[in-house]
Amino acid sequence: MNMVGKTVLITGASRGIGAAAARNFADAGANVALVARSTDEISEIAGEIGEKALAIPCDVSRYGEVEAAIAATARSFGGLDVLINNAGVVDPISHLAESDPDAWSRAIDINLKGVMHGMRAALPGMIAQGHGTIINVSSGAAHGPVEGWSAYCSAKAGAYMLTRVADNEARDHGVRVLGLSPGTVATDMQRNIKASGINPVSQLDWSVHIPPEWPAQALLWMCTPEADAHLGQDVSLREENIRQQIGLV
Repeated sequence: MNMVGKTVLITGASRGIGAAAARNFADAGANVALVARSTDEISEIAGEIGEKALAIPCDVSRYGEVEAAIAATARSFGGLDVLINNAGVVDPISHLAESDPDAWSRAIDINLKGVMHGMRAALPGMIAQGHGTIINVSSGAAHGPVEGWSAYCSAKAGAYMLTRVADNEARDHGVRVLGLSPGTVATDMQRNIKASGINPVSQLDWSVHIPPEWPAQALLWMCTPEADAHLGQDVSLREENIRQQIGLV
C-alpha cells in the first residue's frame, strides 16, 4: 500500500481513528493534512510525523473553514488525492423526548453537514484532475436505530446517503467514494458511551472494542483498487471476510 506522492486530508485527526490514520498514511509515504479543532493535539502529531504533515485548525461545521483547509493542503502539497471525513461526536446521548434541541443540532452540524462540507470543497478539484478518493467514516448506527442516539443515528444515516449520492454523481469522473463502518473502537467516544449507561453498547466490556489502528489500516486499504467492489457503500469491519482481505487478525 504505497502512498508515496499522494496527499491525504483527515478530519478529526487529533485522536482516535483520525490520529491513527494520520500516522498510518504517513508511514505509507503520504503527505498528510491533519484537521481538527484541537490545535495542540494535531500540531503535536504533525511534529511527530515531520515535514510530510500539516496541521490545520478547523471546525468542520463551518464550510468556509473546511474550504480553506482543503485549499491550504492543495497549495502545500500540490493537490489532494484522498479526503477522509472522520470528525464526529456521539453526544448528545439522551432519549429523544428529553433531548436538547441545540445540542442535537450541533451534532448534525458536525456529523452530517461536516461530511457534506468536506465533499463539497474537495469534489470540484478531484473531478477536474480526474481522480480522487473520499472515505466517510460511518457506523452501524447509519443502518439501524440505537437507543439514546437519535442525533448520531440520523446524521450517520444521512452521511451514508451522501456517500451513495456522491458515488452516483462522481464515479464516472474518476472519483471513488465509499464509507467505513468500523464497529466499536477503543477511543474516547466509547468512554463517553459507557459513561452514559444508555443502551447495550454502553454495557460492552472494553476488551471487545477494536484498536483504532484497525480502522486506520482499513482506510489505507480502501484507497486501493481492492476495495472498488464497495464503491458507494459502507465497508464493515464486523465482517470477517473484510478483515481477512485487509490483513487484520
